[in-house]
Amino acid sequence: MAIEIKQKKEFEPSAITAGGVGLEKGPSPQEVKKKLEVEKVALEEERVYRRGVASIKDLVAPSAMRVEPSYVRLGDVLVRTLFIVTYPRYVTVGWASPIINLNATMDTSMFFFPIKADVVLKQLKKKVGVLEAQITSDAESGKPRDPISETALRDIEQLRDDLTQGIEHFFQFAFYVTFYSTSEEQLERLTSTVEATFGSMLIYTKRAYFQAEQGFNSTLPICNDELMITFNMSTSPIASSFPFTSAELTSDNGILYGINRHNNSLIVFDRFSLQNANAVIFATSGAGKSYAVKLEILRSMMVGTDVIVIDPEMEYKHLSDAVGGTYVNISLASQSKINPFDLPRPAGEAVSVEDIIRSAVITLKGLLRLMLGKLTVAEDSILDRALLETYAKKDITPGSDLSTVEPPVLQDFQDVLEGMEGTGDLVVRLKKYTEGTFAGLLNSPTTVKVDNQMVTFSVRDLEDELRPMAIYTIVNFIWNVVRSERKKRVLVIDEAWWLMQSEDSAKFIFALVKRCRKYYLGVTTITQDVNDFLTSPYGQAIVTNSSLQLLLKQSPASIDLIARVFLLTQSEKYLLLESGKGEGIFFAGQKHAAIQVVASYTEDQIVTTDPKQLLQIEQAKKEFQEKMEEEKGAVKV
Repeated sequence: MAIEIKQKKEFEPSAITAGGVGLEKGPSPQEVKKKLEVEKVALEEERVYRRGVASIKDLVAPSAMRVEPSYVRLGDVLVRTLFIVTYPRYVTVGWASPIINLNATMDTSMFFFPIKADVVLKQLKKKVGVLEAQITSDAESGKPRDPISETALRDIEQLRDDLTQGIEHFFQFAFYVTFYSTSEEQLERLTSTVEATFGSMLIYTKRAYFQAEQGFNSTLPICNDELMITFNMSTSPIASSFPFTSAELTSDNGILYGINRHNNSLIVFDRFSLQNANAVIFATSGAGKSYAVKLEILRSMMVGTDVIVIDPEMEYKHLSDAVGGTYVNISLASQSKINPFDLPRPAGEAVSVEDIIRSAVITLKGLLRLMLGKLTVAEDSILDRALLETYAKKDITPGSDLSTVEPPVLQDFQDVLEGMEGTGDLVVRLKKYTEGTFAGLLNSPTTVKVDNQMVTFSVRDLEDELRPMAIYTIVNFIWNVVRSERKKRVLVIDEAWWLMQSEDSAKFIFALVKRCRKYYLGVTTITQDVNDFLTSPYGQAIVTNSSLQLLLKQSPASIDLIARVFLLTQSEKYLLLESGKGEGIFFAGQKHAAIQVVASYTEDQIVTTDPKQLLQIEQAKKEFQEKMEEEKGAVKV
């Protein structure tokens, strides 16, 4: 539009005033000719200049192009196009996904040419007449019924009804796939793979022989169909050809986990609506797994869920303080103690005291193996008898009332061992935890109370040697609490690979994950050491017994193992390798979708794990407190 206005001004007649009367005079032919010559020279100079300048087309274009009967050679790259010629009676939704997700360079084009309904109805009417005449003729001549003709007649009648009512529309549909390869052998192998994949779905393809160039042009992003090889289809089967299918994970109940990256819908889900409420989260360091878990904790508490967290790196302290939770620091010098000999007080279930004592003995033997190291068969038998006798000395026997008894401590167990024969070596190893350096951890009655909506156990200040024992004891204590009072709870075990290093602790966590559903508990297992976790048979069993799974960014070293365990496609593998912070794949039962974890500004300030952001928050809090103290002092004056 601007160019047109400019041209009008250039050729607009000039105004000449003579004797007060305005006269208009146009340009002379000489002036017009001169102007055109100047423009022609300028265009020639521009053409000469551009001839010696490299453009984007010069950089991206191949050096040469050669058209062969079945492919096109673009420089060093070979290009081949396949087109679909026929489809089966039924095709599944997302039938093109295996080709789209194939680990190969390709271009795919789909063309839809609408056909007027009256034209199609006229042809279908003729086809119905032919089929009905054939069926009637066969019946009169005594021939057996033809199921193929009868099925075709029913399909055509249904299609006629749908077209007449406007439920369906009719199209001519073309589907082309162009592959790129660097060698003829690789091109042939890739072509055979694609043909076999389509053939397994009864979809038959052909190669574009002597139309290789037209096939290549038809898959360029210029929307030009030069092959014009189409197939008649109605709306429903065409809709199933859409290659990008995603699960809808929005429900009426639950909490917001994030945004569905396929269709920008909300992933709102209630983990307790699945067959079990367990979850596993795998990600590399810094991928946002703790951030996602804290968001889930915060939002779960808003709907009345109690949360218990085992925090190995003191990452949940800020969140606990923000919601008024209880933060328990477990260390050698801490006043917070947990007695591994505690027993549950089952409420609302018929469980014998004898079974509770035996279960406690088995659990304590697992803890003692972590503390004392490898045990012989004889030593294992001695420990079994000693544990039963330790409980018996506190009047804890099959006929006892567990609500009135006081459980023993580790020192009581040592006293029993010292009175038995052949226990000298065991007592020496045990004294490290009753009288030695580690005496402050397990040799005391329980002082911890779990009477808050959020309770966090921190083991950051423990030595690495003691962490597996402390986490084992904490989990056992939580399990006893869960069995004593049935409530809607979530247990979060961060850095769970600590427990996978020992068979006894791994077995204990696996048993907890299997049984927790009966007590309205969901266990969330988080780890960044994927290989150690999944190579353990108990680790894989925990994944199998977890209906909710969240995979964030993965490292190349572990992606193949992740893909094998979670049955990921090639495109999903690349998605996990290239994901940003808070991006990944969310599994809920049989459904899964790509997810983007999102938070509001207020939530972000509470759940952030960024050290820089936490420092800024602490600084702002400090400045606010100083300002309040100054204002308070000014008011007093």
